[in-house]
Amino acid sequence: MNKVPMTVAGEARLREELERLKGVERPKVINAIAEAREHGDLKENAEYHAAREQQGFIEGRIQEIESKLSTAQVIDVTKLPRTGKVIFGVTVELFNLDTDEAVRYRIVGEDEADIKAGKISVTSPIARALIGKEEGDVVMVRTPGGEVEYEIGGVEHL
Repeated sequence: MNKVPMTVAGEARLREELERLKGVERPKVINAIAEAREHGDLKENAEYHAAREQQGFIEGRIQEIESKLSTAQVIDVTKLPRTGKVIFGVTVELFNLDTDEAVRYRIVGEDEADIKAGKISVTSPIARALIGKEEGDVVMVRTPGGEVEYEIGGVEHL
């Protein structure tokens, strides 16, 4: 089975969601179904059908999270040696050589990616181009808008 890389924070968020779904959302929807059943005819009971639909969503999400956690390889980058190389979990400072613009990205698992928060997926074109490179290296990244040249300014284990 393929292990999927995940940060410590990403695992914690999934575990919190799983606890909330099992401990709060699941019991709430079970009560809603029981309440709707008491109203009689289930064929025309919109509350019952909505609650059953919500239950299906919750159960599906629980299965999805449990599956992700079972295949997760949690990587705590703060415990890895600082070599200056770009690896999963590090924060990278990049300088766009064409525009002199500086950007910072943290390389995270696919489920954790959030470009607005500066988190890019390990499978993204930028991350794939950066993995294994070192501070000071120049990297060519193919983007939908064309090729972009970045210089790696810094690698931080946060």
